[in-house]
Amino acid sequence: MLSAPRSTKRLKLGGVFFVFVAATIWSWLYIKMTFSTLFGGFDDLWNLLQYMFPPRFDQMGQVIDATIETLWMALIGTTASVILSIPLAFGAARNTTPNAATFAVCRAIITLARAVPTLIIAAIFVLAVGIGPLGGILALALHSIGMIGKLYTEAIESATEAPRDAVSSTGASKWQTILATIVPQATPTFIGAALYRLDINVRESAVLGWVGAGGIGFVIQTALRGLDYSRALAAVSVIFVVITLIEISSNRLRASIIGEQSAVITKNQKARKKSTERDHKILLKAVTLRKLNLPWTSERRLRISAVLFYAGLLILALVTIKIPIISSFGYLDEIFKTSADLFPPDFNTARPEIIRGILETIAIGFVATILGLLIALPLALLAARNIVVNRVIYSGTRLFMLAFRGIPELIVAVLFVSAMGLGPVPGTLALTLGTAFFMAKLIADTLEEVAPEPRDAIFATGATRSQEFFAAVLPQAMPNLVSQTLYLLDVNLRSSTVLGIVGGGGIGFLLLSALRVIEYQTVGAILILTFVVVYAIELLGSWVRKLVE
Repeated sequence: MLSAPRSTKRLKLGGVFFVFVAATIWSWLYIKMTFSTLFGGFDDLWNLLQYMFPPRFDQMGQVIDATIETLWMALIGTTASVILSIPLAFGAARNTTPNAATFAVCRAIITLARAVPTLIIAAIFVLAVGIGPLGGILALALHSIGMIGKLYTEAIESATEAPRDAVSSTGASKWQTILATIVPQATPTFIGAALYRLDINVRESAVLGWVGAGGIGFVIQTALRGLDYSRALAAVSVIFVVITLIEISSNRLRASIIGEQSAVITKNQKARKKSTERDHKILLKAVTLRKLNLPWTSERRLRISAVLFYAGLLILALVTIKIPIISSFGYLDEIFKTSADLFPPDFNTARPEIIRGILETIAIGFVATILGLLIALPLALLAARNIVVNRVIYSGTRLFMLAFRGIPELIVAVLFVSAMGLGPVPGTLALTLGTAFFMAKLIADTLEEVAPEPRDAIFATGATRSQEFFAAVLPQAMPNLVSQTLYLLDVNLRSSTVLGIVGGGGIGFLLLSALRVIEYQTVGAILILTFVVVYAIELLGSWVRKLVE
């Protein structure tokens, strides 16, 4: 009997898998999830959606104003986070940091920034600066540093050393060498990560109104509290369309910047081919004539236009958004004071509630991750163009997944809570949907990136498509699948901390209650425990990813 030899690595992975399964079973039982509540919850949501139709668009002026404010918040917050993340990334990258102290401080700031969800940061900032978009912008900027700083750091560390050594050998200083070699290599990733974060921030800014931080979330919350479901659906529809359009546009622009033209599906392939041929002629002419300036290809025109358009939107946002930009710096004292009030943390006053809330948050994160993965797998297979050769099927599945990703998770949680009542089960189901469609995209992209040579070799033996998938595709994709599952668990633990704000279970309800009654030290205790749990899962994920590499 042939079998893979046992090794310490396999035993460790087996232990992690056993712990993961055991934690999921415990989580399922802890939040009292059953198959009847699982499938019944989706029935309840469907009944509510039928009741909400048709949407009422009679207050579109208010909805559009709130949507524009949401977009401006995301734009300003993302831009601020990019500006702050660049020096932090150079300080946190091993190949550019000035010294060990700078490295440790920058790494700590980046890690801490992404440990606490945006909505919780926004709730704290609202206490300091008051109700309005300023608190939301500050929260988006601070939390985004965690993701953008991490991606920027990885891009800097991934830069090849050969150009750096060549420039350094000419006598250039350290920072001259960095500007001449590392920055050009990292710039496409910098821009791509910023666009991706803008896409995420539009989703997050759409729900910041729940804690008074501006945007369309306040309009949706007001309509739902007044049981005006038709107007709420109208507001959700508007933000859904906006988020979807932004995602499509940012994907197109990211593909242009990173050079993934083959991944872009256009309706008019003939026009695309002509454009590519025209660009090729322009480049050939520039090389032949030895021109010093870059030729104006269609891709370069697209990028320049996008930069100018972004700059114009940013200026418009800064001019029209209702915040005192200059005088807002005066709020720094109040922000520091509010932050200082969180310490020393009080773990005793609400200890039973804190423990129960943290355990519920962990349970929601595990169950939502597993259920989301089960839904994502078949969707990913249908959305991978190298697995399903029928273009209609994979294109239709991709559009279906894109449509569901256009609704922020917290809004879905509100709908589930409205349909099913308060508790962790509706929050888990809402998080499951968000996980499923995001995970399906990640898995589909992973499947499309597998090397074709092993597949061709398996096919040559006369194997069926299913045999070829399990023998050639799945083994290649497995390391990324494990990594993505752990990443989603990490994300879901953060997301589940805010579900309680809308009645979806977890520590969020206690956190919001403590903020409302000005129990700041209890808030500090909750934030520290949340950070410890999330950071522990992140460390575990990093360790497991090294095992499967």
